[in-house]
Amino acid sequence: MDSLRRWRYPGAWKLFRLDDRLLLIVVGMVVGMCSGLASVALNRSLAAMLEWLRPFRHIWWAFVLPGIGAALSSLFLDKIMNEGAGHGVPEVIYSVSRHRGLLRFRTSFSRLISSCLTIGSGGSAGPEAPVVISGAAIGSSIARFFSLSDSQRVALVGCGAAGAISAIFNAPIAGMVFSMEVILTEWSALNIIPVGIASVAGTEISRILQGNQIPFVHRQFNLDLVDITACLGLAIVTAIASIVFSRTVNYVHHLSNKVSLPAWVRAGAGGCAVGLMGLFLPVVLGEGYPPVRAAIEGMFEHGLLIAGVVTLAKILATGVTLGSGGSGGIFAPCLVVGSFAGLTYHRALSLIWPQVAWTSEGCFALVGMAGLMSGVLQAPLTGIFLIVEVTGGYEVILPLIIVAAISTTICHYVEPASFYLQELLERGPIRRPRTDAGILANLSLKDLVDKDCIRVTQSMLLRDFLGAIKESPNNCYPVEDEETGDFLGMISLDDIKPYLLKSEMYDTVPIGQIMNIGPVVASPDDDLSEILDRMEAQYLSAIPLVAKGKFIGMLEKATVLEHYRQELIAQARHLKI
Repeated sequence: MDSLRRWRYPGAWKLFRLDDRLLLIVVGMVVGMCSGLASVALNRSLAAMLEWLRPFRHIWWAFVLPGIGAALSSLFLDKIMNEGAGHGVPEVIYSVSRHRGLLRFRTSFSRLISSCLTIGSGGSAGPEAPVVISGAAIGSSIARFFSLSDSQRVALVGCGAAGAISAIFNAPIAGMVFSMEVILTEWSALNIIPVGIASVAGTEISRILQGNQIPFVHRQFNLDLVDITACLGLAIVTAIASIVFSRTVNYVHHLSNKVSLPAWVRAGAGGCAVGLMGLFLPVVLGEGYPPVRAAIEGMFEHGLLIAGVVTLAKILATGVTLGSGGSGGIFAPCLVVGSFAGLTYHRALSLIWPQVAWTSEGCFALVGMAGLMSGVLQAPLTGIFLIVEVTGGYEVILPLIIVAAISTTICHYVEPASFYLQELLERGPIRRPRTDAGILANLSLKDLVDKDCIRVTQSMLLRDFLGAIKESPNNCYPVEDEETGDFLGMISLDDIKPYLLKSEMYDTVPIGQIMNIGPVVASPDDDLSEILDRMEAQYLSAIPLVAKGKFIGMLEKATVLEHYRQELIAQARHLKI
């Protein structure tokens, strides 16, 4: 063990550990590079699988291919990796808010394989979320290997997510913004520099191995005031499409969970349904980037009706793929839906007001992508910078900002939680770092509970009780059943005050007669913030902790506040620049 520690912490490494900034920069760059490699591996695997299955796409039974892929993906995650299906990004956010960035190492490759099976076979999903959770798991694993602190581990999780998004889109700024806005949800000086460097590192790895290419090339757009004004209507369209998109995926997910069939059967059935849709509309299959290129380049040959049908069909296909248990993300489907929503809107304007010299329909398709991405994620900066970088559309930055901001605002009004957070809210409250709930989440109940309490029984006489608590500093005492040890209630000094001047009652009044039978209690499974709220509501300075009918200890508000203060001091010290 000593030799292992010497190998893990040589002299040079000790120097890095003296400066948190330098440590996170160096390790963050490594995490970003690893995330970039994971992104390239998934991209190439998807390309190889799509090419391998291409000859079978035109056969009548080809609709079962997405079903087979989704079923294999579900079996792989459930039976082999012992993980549940999911979009990937919510799990990363959950680990940051509830588990201090802890992710299992096997997650770094399990979602890559499962998403490759789902998307490569034709499922309507994107590869972005799988590489995000892969990069985040890499960052978490490296942090654990070097025994870094909780805040450093969370920062490296953000580095992994940023490197993954940057590499898969060749967009370093978008990767950094996504990690800060969606994953870490804070722009602290501790995180922004290592996350930015990880983004660049991931992008450079992708560029070295795959070339420096913008994913969606377009010609120059010229916008007039009438076009910018029309973008106000486009923002409303993308907001509606965002809400429909989120609710469709969630509705299918809840509907699928009600079906009493094995998970892999449900995933396979959903995949077959998407395959049937693909027989009539092949553009709904896979990640859908070729149709996006056609839309923003103005090369989509079909009319207004087909563009609108593609928009709705892609929403439904994505909802069925992910909701039934397929593995993948929503970035690529959002780009497809947003581009075709913008295309449909432009063609509707051209039909209603043919006398107006509208700009190219590709411009509205590009802006629609930003509107839908911002609305679904409720992250306008991510939507803006992602579309600017993946298209090079800097000349449309003003309508991008307008549409992204309005779409996000409308979606937040209708759906207070973003697509990712809706799933997490079903598990419990979200605890953001350096908020009250986040700081309290870092405190362990077992370190706060006083277990050395004097316990009394309900048959104990008042005289014996007074003798037992004579030297005790506490004001409240748990009452237990003398035979079973079950918790029965609490007795406080206030409860015995009426009897203190009546010494003749000391030997006649048992504790069970004057104790509080229904006190407010807490469970070890309760959130500390909820326990404090309960104590505030009842004006309590302490509360008993009870599990399965047994008394565990007393939780005092003063103890909690003292540990809260120490945690604040520790975090402030770590954040000093």
